[in-house]
Amino acid sequence: MSEAEAGEKAPRRAGGVQSLERAFSILETMADAGGTLGLSQLATRAHLPLPTTHRFVRTLVDLGYLRQEASRQYALGPKLIRLGESSAHMLGTWARPYLSDLVDSLGESANLATLDGDQIVYVGQVQSRHTMRMFTEVGRRVSPHCTAVGKALLALMDPLDVQALLSRTGMHPYTEHTITDPAVLAAQLEQVLEHGFAVDDGEQELGVRCVAVAVPRAPSRIALSVSGPATRMTDDLVSRAVPALTDAARRLSDDLASGRPQSRTGLS
Repeated sequence: MSEAEAGEKAPRRAGGVQSLERAFSILETMADAGGTLGLSQLATRAHLPLPTTHRFVRTLVDLGYLRQEASRQYALGPKLIRLGESSAHMLGTWARPYLSDLVDSLGESANLATLDGDQIVYVGQVQSRHTMRMFTEVGRRVSPHCTAVGKALLALMDPLDVQALLSRTGMHPYTEHTITDPAVLAAQLEQVLEHGFAVDDGEQELGVRCVAVAVPRAPSRIALSVSGPATRMTDDLVSRAVPALTDAARRLSDDLASGRPQSRTGLS
């Protein structure tokens, strides 16, 4: 297959600059694969010819956005950290009206999290007004296999990529309820995909229950959740939380697509 023929497989946008589209396609493909890929794998997944991929990768390495490992695979580079920190801060700011609305509707803490490499990172939270409430520090990193937000996002990934991620991170038993069997988690992720939401029943922290949904059509893997003490996070509250979270996720997705932050008054 010629370079021109292979290039036709990559989507093009009217009025776009192809070189920029290809560079960002490479970075996004790397991120989707957990941050590390070999050159041929990268070319295949990005639907680009190998010589083209190599030229772009070398430029991105020179700029610090990629780096070459001793294994000769390529990994996301340190220069992306500054961009990621700034975008995560802005994402948390944009989501705050939706998180506040969830707290008002359900009474428990609401969170926004993203899958960053192999870990879940919390980028926004509005706390419950209860004296006893859940507090998650923005910037905190946790494992995806034991969190509702993590499972909501893993369910959208290719099962082979999930297996690769788990092989890198392991499945540490944070509590007696943590799922540590990949087959059991895979079955649960199928249920998450079918029903549209994920639940953490004391799997990351004893006495805490959390329900989460992924934000559809988002530019990165992000999810919204509601969490609280298991005594208050009853099945009835979870059943009320799912449609509220789904609606908030849809609104946030529309907000991100439009590029215009939504004011609090625009929420129902």
